[in-house]
Amino acid sequence: MARLEIVTRLSTVVGGLALNGVGIGMLIQSGLGLGAWDVLHQGIADHTGLSFGAVVILVTIVALIPWWPLRVRPNIGTILNVFVAGIVIDWVLALSSPAHEWWARGLLMVGGIVIFAFGQGLYLAPDLGAGAREGLMTGISARFGISIRLSRFLIEATVLVLGILLGGSIGLGTVVFTVAIGPLVQVAMRVCARRPAPVPD
Repeated sequence: MARLEIVTRLSTVVGGLALNGVGIGMLIQSGLGLGAWDVLHQGIADHTGLSFGAVVILVTIVALIPWWPLRVRPNIGTILNVFVAGIVIDWVLALSSPAHEWWARGLLMVGGIVIFAFGQGLYLAPDLGAGAREGLMTGISARFGISIRLSRFLIEATVLVLGILLGGSIGLGTVVFTVAIGPLVQVAMRVCARRPAPVPD
């Protein structure tokens, strides 16, 4: 039973990360703007010639480096987080084309955000380790005694500015993602988790 449970939990993590990748791919193909981290990923991809997914993987690895001085420790979910979403993003982009009609772009934007949020809920529900960006956020919060909300704002504002300077895509999708993703992930975690999800400060 214990083996079946761990397989189920790992499968849930992988499925959640795959949905994250699908959601990001949909947002890219909508052409209406990306979330803060993905603005940075796109800017780097445009300047290096690397695929979007490869940049996601590399940035995730870099984001893990400060974990050690911040005394945050990874788990198996953290390792899976490095690779799965980036691989799926490249698959989605290879198998789809950018939308051109306004209604198709809108559907891709809204659908991408909802799918990403549900994937995040699935990924977090088994409690097998935070992603690199989430661990960085909680580590900075604990190390400097600031709220999770402020830590997240400072990190995402920094990466968004860097992404804009590198030419990453911003627009309506950026605003909607920023406003909606927190509440949507909370709902997704309540649906997916075995116990009520804690609400960050």
